[in-house]
Amino acid sequence: MTAFAFADPVFESQAAFRRVLRAMASPGQIVDAGEALTPPPPLGRAAAAALLTLADFETRLWIAPSFAGSGVEAYLKFHTGAALAASPENAAFALVDAAADAVEFKLFSQGTAEYPDRSTTLILQVQRLAPGAGLRLVGPGVRGASKLEVAPLPTDFLAQWQTNHASFPLGIDLILAAGSRLAALPRSVGVTGEA
Repeated sequence: MTAFAFADPVFESQAAFRRVLRAMASPGQIVDAGEALTPPPPLGRAAAAALLTLADFETRLWIAPSFAGSGVEAYLKFHTGAALAASPENAAFALVDAAADAVEFKLFSQGTAEYPDRSTTLILQVQRLAPGAGLRLVGPGVRGASKLEVAPLPTDFLAQWQTNHASFPLGIDLILAAGSRLAALPRSVGVTGEA
């Protein structure tokens, strides 16, 4: 039997969806999501909440190799109905663990000029997510600048993000998830190391 998802699927999924939207609308703002969820490890509560509210039977989901054999795949398929993508470039949503998996933005769908919305939204599990030193965010939805501490990140994260941001309106959107906290980096946002 698979682990339970939302106790009240309608109310709780709507609340989680609003939190994900708030994070996307205010890049760098940390929101709580999925506090009551108990997904199978190593899937965190915030990552589970994001996927349970965003993925459905019409979307393809790619799950990184570090989650294989853990029950995560069965949990997400059962609760969302999402079909599994054979490769990252065919996924509407992707789940990756920054500590265990290689993270290469270019492997995911970037969208097309006609349909930029057909890019991948990457849910990246991290171990630490807090306001403060680390990344400096500027752009739409950010008042002035926002600072975000995220760990771990790939050593070339800033270079990858700058390439991603430069291709706007193409490129991936990123949801960072640690425990029951999440923050979002839409492709429209510029990210640098803290000055």
